Amino acid sequence: MKTINSSELSTTYVRLRANATAELLPVDASFWERISSGALGSFHNEYMVSCYSFTSDWPMWEMHPHGDEIVCLLSGEVTFMMDDGNEIKVVPLTESTSYILVPKDVWHTAKTNTACRILLITAGEGTQHRNA
Repeated sequence: MKTINSSELSTTYVRLRANATAELLPVDASFWERISSGALGSFHNEYMVSCYSFTSDWPMWEMHPHGDEIVCLLSGEVTFMMDDGNEIKVVPLTESTSYILVPKDVWHTAKTNTACRILLITAGEGTQHRNA
């Protein structure tokens, strides 16, 4: 029998590989250092599924140059700001399971209206950050 895993997305992210398989990625204190250093691979043509809770605005903007990102609201309310280089588009998410598709190469950040929980499906290769 194949191994069946169950976990919690806030403590174990999922890598969706280009060959349609998945890998569980336990999140610990060294996770972001390992991912930034390349110790977890390049994520070329891969996506990472994660879940976060926020009680304050994001402190930075981010941009994914190699793929789109899906951001789905699970609870609370959040407003996304998306900067395509020409204008900043404001997109409020107020209903559970509402989502936005952030196109590749679009800078984005979030303003929390209330405590919120969001699910992200991110093309993480080459992700860039700038101050908010």
